[in-house]
Amino acid sequence: MNLRKNKPDTDTAAANLPAITVHDVHLSYRSIAPVSKRKSLPQQNQKKKGRVEHFEALHGVSLTIGQGEIIGLVGRNGSGKSTLLRVLAGIFEPDKGFVDLHGHTVSLLALGVGFQTQLSGRENIYLSGLLLGFTKQEIDAQIDEIISFSELDKFIEKPVRTYSSGMQSKLGFSITAILKTDIILVDEVLSVGDSHFKKKSFAKMKELISEKTRTVVIVSHNPSTIRTTCEKVVWLHDGDIKMIGEAATVVDLYEEFMSQY
Repeated sequence: MNLRKNKPDTDTAAANLPAITVHDVHLSYRSIAPVSKRKSLPQQNQKKKGRVEHFEALHGVSLTIGQGEIIGLVGRNGSGKSTLLRVLAGIFEPDKGFVDLHGHTVSLLALGVGFQTQLSGRENIYLSGLLLGFTKQEIDAQIDEIISFSELDKFIEKPVRTYSSGMQSKLGFSITAILKTDIILVDEVLSVGDSHFKKKSFAKMKELISEKTRTVVIVSHNPSTIRTTCEKVVWLHDGDIKMIGEAATVVDLYEEFMSQY
């Protein structure tokens, strides 16, 4: 069941306005291939350098996402889903092409992204909020709600490096959920933490998604999440867009494709 299936026709005007425009985006990763060491040739190996290798994660991706749309990204591991989210969030800069957010604010909810681990949870709330474009006064007004939602209690004053992955997830979700941006990018963390927090976070995400002007892009390997949450789905395959269409249609074809592996 789509979370917005009963929205009135007057809301379709907002969806016709672009929230995200992606044009011909290319992005490559660079790595150094290791050089094997041979004891018989120590001097030669000392001078030998590793080979630079390039992996093109995205090659020529173009799409437009309308304001208020809920879009799912599917694709097998290594297809470029998380890379595309990080390009949309401004964490990665494309080698070629561009992304236009049309003046909208954006936040990325993903594990292990955005925290300075030597700082406390409270300090990271302020840092994250400022990076999202909020003023200190706006963060002051909502920080108690963020801390309460995170359920971190006294740990909020401890360095984030002392947090478990679940605690970091709780903090990241709480910041994104309370400091609301125009565009929310979600990478495999629709429900985080223990069972109680999973229910609470999923209910909060449903609340955020139900706001008809908010644009949401979701990466998930859970077909049920994509089917019930998203209006349209983008299928990425080896850095290219293989298909864009209605959620049920694309997920059916994607699952059929994956069943061959």
